[in-house]
Amino acid sequence: MRILFCRWNNICELDMKAAFLSLGHDVGELNQKIESVDYDKAYVEVLSQKLLDSSYDIVFSVNFIPVIARVCKVCRVIYLSWTVDSPLFQFYSDTVYYECNRIFIFDYMIYRQFAYKNPERIFYMPLAANVEYLDGMVPGDKEMERFSSDISFVGSLYSEKCRYNSMVGQMPDYIRGYVDGLIEAQLRIYGYNLIQDVITEDFAQSFKQYAGWFPLASDYCADDKAIVAQEFIGMKCSEVERKRLLKALSEQFEVYLYTLSDTTELKRVSNKGSAHSRLEMPYIFKCSKINLNITAKTIQSGLSQRIFDVLGAQGFLITNYQSEIPEYFEAGKDLVVYESEEDLLEKCRYYLEHEAERQEIALNGYRKVSQYHTYSIRMKEVLGRI
Repeated sequence: MRILFCRWNNICELDMKAAFLSLGHDVGELNQKIESVDYDKAYVEVLSQKLLDSSYDIVFSVNFIPVIARVCKVCRVIYLSWTVDSPLFQFYSDTVYYECNRIFIFDYMIYRQFAYKNPERIFYMPLAANVEYLDGMVPGDKEMERFSSDISFVGSLYSEKCRYNSMVGQMPDYIRGYVDGLIEAQLRIYGYNLIQDVITEDFAQSFKQYAGWFPLASDYCADDKAIVAQEFIGMKCSEVERKRLLKALSEQFEVYLYTLSDTTELKRVSNKGSAHSRLEMPYIFKCSKINLNITAKTIQSGLSQRIFDVLGAQGFLITNYQSEIPEYFEAGKDLVVYESEEDLLEKCRYYLEHEAERQEIALNGYRKVSQYHTYSIRMKEVLGRI
């Protein structure tokens, strides 16, 4: 099968391309920069010409991108996408309804939210790991010295991404207080994102007045309540949670944080700066005694890429509970799950003191991913549904 891979520098792209190649498919690439996911004349022209010049069976991209769907509709080519991010506003675009689409979504709750729009062409598909690549990243003495730590966390604190922070000063006290209450309630519940279910349409409309709201394109059917819950409050909730947990951990343990976010509030955390996803992160996962995953609240039920990458690197993982975890992994055997701040602190202390148990769980998680959750396995299933 001939596949045109439309790339835009997502960290999953090389692993997905490797999976296509491992299955024997011919993969071409389009590396044209996408200036607008909706309307980009230059991109339309380049992609159209590419499809006219060569015969491709499928056009593929990480995440659903409406401008690609528009071209594929006209050129009568199947457009396959695998969404790995949340939220993704492109799902509100009318282009989701196109017959050329084959849309795969990593989060089951988000899949259920949008599947009705194109029920025969929207599918659920969890993420995976490129175990073959991770196996080749063997840390030597240099990497062990640089990356070894008791607890490590790789990721943003969301303070620089949180749009709520720029508007909170203009909000009335009653809205700010309500949001604070929502965040505190959400932080006490694991496995269920309550914010979108709790807020009302009236609240969403009131919130919009202070949000610097930018209306979506005319061919979008937006859900204001969902956008407020995910893009604004959910993002703020993630910021509060990550800072709070990392601060608590750093008061008792050595914590390495790999991030470009501002960490001035986290006095005892060792900020190691950014980490390259392919050249450095695998070493971090292999050299850390405990790898911590704190799933963003914008992910409703799904398992983040970090979970698969840590386990695929045979790293020991402690993660927050997500409702999809029992579908794929056994808590306490393949990975460790925490359900509160106190639970996290207790489990970190326990597993730092029990190396043999850590190693056994890390090995179990690695075997589970190697056997059932590689990108080659997933891509075979994806292509089998076309």
